[in-house]
Amino acid sequence: MKLAAVEQAQVICDKEAETIAFVREVVSRLGDKWTMAALDQLAGGPLRFTALQAALPPISHRVLTATLRTLEKDGMVTRTSYPEMPPRVEYALTPLGAGFLRQAMPLVGWAQEHRAEIEENRSASAAVSAAAVASATA
Repeated sequence: MKLAAVEQAQVICDKEAETIAFVREVVSRLGDKWTMAALDQLAGGPLRFTALQAALPPISHRVLTATLRTLEKDGMVTRTSYPEMPPRVEYALTPLGAGFLRQAMPLVGWAQEHRAEIEENRSASAAVSAAAVASATA
């Protein structure tokens, strides 16, 4: 099983540089601080901007606007404006966005499963770095 995953990763890595750069850019964009959280909130159904912002404290208005514009540009969410007073705008997950979330859930599960181990490794690494700095300045 592990070998198959390694072979699959190798096939992905053997693709042309343009494809790899595109995949890296998409993964980086979707893995930023707020994108996954916004998509996760929209998985429950369409939300107005203010409801989405309230569900994602402490995100700023500017950052949420930029995140939603990027997701809309990539086709992950739709923005629907209703001609009402006051104006009403809703954001909803598209099939592409829902598909991404389905693919991301195993990664989220893996991170949750290995959280303690990763945190222990980070602590050990920090301790080694601190010891190295201390011995270098002594």
